[in-house]
Amino acid sequence: MAERAIPATLRVAVIGTGRMGADHVRRIQSVISGARVSAVVDVDAERAKAVAARVDGCTAYTDPVVALAAADVDAVLVASPGPAHEAALLAAFAHDLPVLCEKPLTPDAASALRVLEAEQALGHRRVQVGFMRRYDAEYVKLKALLETGQLGRPLMLHNRHRNVASPPFFTSSMLISDSVAHEVDATRWLLGHEITAVTVLRPTPSVNAPDALLDPQFVVLETDGGALSDVEIFVNCGFGYQVQAEVVCERGTARVGDGHGLVTHMAGRWGGTIAQDFTERFADAYDREIQAWVDATRRGEVTGPSTWDGYAAAAVCEAGVRALEEGGRAEVALVERPALYG
Repeated sequence: MAERAIPATLRVAVIGTGRMGADHVRRIQSVISGARVSAVVDVDAERAKAVAARVDGCTAYTDPVVALAAADVDAVLVASPGPAHEAALLAAFAHDLPVLCEKPLTPDAASALRVLEAEQALGHRRVQVGFMRRYDAEYVKLKALLETGQLGRPLMLHNRHRNVASPPFFTSSMLISDSVAHEVDATRWLLGHEITAVTVLRPTPSVNAPDALLDPQFVVLETDGGALSDVEIFVNCGFGYQVQAEVVCERGTARVGDGHGLVTHMAGRWGGTIAQDFTERFADAYDREIQAWVDATRRGEVTGPSTWDGYAAAAVCEAGVRALEEGGRAEVALVERPALYG
């Protein structure tokens, strides 16, 4: 397949114009540099038209295959629901288009493996997976500190992930597959380990959790480097959106996510504010993530979380759901890591 020429301004097709996709359209048009949105795709034709109408020179489509064949599309940002990702990714591969795919890569390990094999058939990487915590300033500092070795070998990683309230469609397994998926990737990235087994413990559900929703949950991840990572996932905490991580090492600890920005002292009290959702907490991380993707694509490179990272996260979450539903400890089965992702 002939190598595509990348223009000075990257022309991006955004697949999915819901909350995340529309926010990425805004980000590409108004925040970052080096790219513009040339196409938007959504099964809801009216919603796609409404988003396209706000962008000069943008065409609305309902079929990703048609959109990705357009002459004015150089790259693809996939922000549609997870079950639609595989088809969109394969359509992008058919035109050898670079892709930023929001997590999950796909909803399960089998489909993620098919995408992995299809990308290998191209002979080069094309996908960056949207694990945006790798672009958060605090997480980046924590990763850099761990790589210096000053703290010694990581022994444990404690994670807390709290949401004000869960969406009405949220299920108990989605606490693992949609929320803990971020901690799965953060654990692999921060520690440089693969996750080998998952245990899910279930305390008495909160009175604030909808009926039948097992919330909160306590997840324990074992790694091939001998470290343990635990995750408190609580999606109906009621007070705010919090993401925190503390690494315990042989010679010290390091923690991020305390959110100590502006602190006030007044009326006999001191305090600050707590972000209310992920778009507020990780706004800067999303900006940096998309800018990094655009910059790398314009250089003819693919950087950031890979298809292998998306596949590994899917396999770990699949084991986590088994552990949740069946009880006990579930082992993670991964294929051998291909050289393309070495």
